[in-house]
Order: sequence, then structure tokens, then C-alpha cells
Amino acid sequence: MLNIRAHGKSKLKINKVLGSDQQIKLAMAALDDKKALDIVPISLKGKSTMADALVIASGTSTRHAQNLAQYVVEVLEDAGVDILGVEGMDSGEWVLVDTGDIVVHVFQEEARELYRLERLWSHTFDDDNATDEEDNPALELTAT
Repeated sequence: MLNIRAHGKSKLKINKVLGSDQQIKLAMAALDDKKALDIVPISLKGKSTMADALVIASGTSTRHAQNLAQYVVEVLEDAGVDILGVEGMDSGEWVLVDTGDIVVHVFQEEARELYRLERLWSHTFDDDNATDEEDNPALELTAT
């Protein structure tokens, strides 16, 4: 929030408006400040309407993942960004912070490897039309 004095007496509170690019930079800086691992931003423009971008990072433990997500919330709120939701804080295995413009995912390493969001969201169907059996084990199934 910015506080503005009108004629030196009363204060008007005005929300500072941050676009998705600024939110991404702020979230990434917050994660970096608290020693998050493998911080990756992924643009969703043209891929999804749920958000403009994802920011994915890993923590080294349950407590670290929880603290990373909580710090991202605090930093974004301090900048005037409304937090629409936080999920997974209790378990700390996969914590999601949603601002509406960006979604921050903080994983423990095992969960990040399991869900592989980077691979899911960075793939575009225009990249290639070839199928790779190694990347898609379901392709190995054959009808008999």
C-alpha cells in the first residue's frame, strides 16, 4: 500500500498495482533470498487462461518449503498484491500461492520430480509432432 497525504492531513490508501512480470520478479527474488533451489519461471501466455505465469521452486525440507511459500506471500502482500489462495501449507510437500496473475509452486524435491510441472507446462504441441516412447511410457502398451 502506498500512503498519500492529501493536503498534509488525511491519508488516502492506494493499492500499488503490479503486473505479472513484476510479480514474477518479486516472487523469484523472495525465493532466492530464502535459498530456494532451481527457481524456474514459465510463461503460460497462449497456453492457459488460469494465470500468466508459473514460478516453480524447491525447498530442502517440509519446513523450508513452508517458509519459502510464507515469505513469498509476505513479500507480495507488502507490495500490494492480493493473494487469492494458498494451498498445501500444512503438509509442505507442495505449496501453491495464487495471485490470479501468477501461481507460485514450492515443492519438496521428491514431489517436484513426481509431478514434473516444468515439463508439462513448457511443452508446446507445435514443437514437434514426433512421439518419444521413452518420454511417454503409455505408448509402450499394445493391444494383443
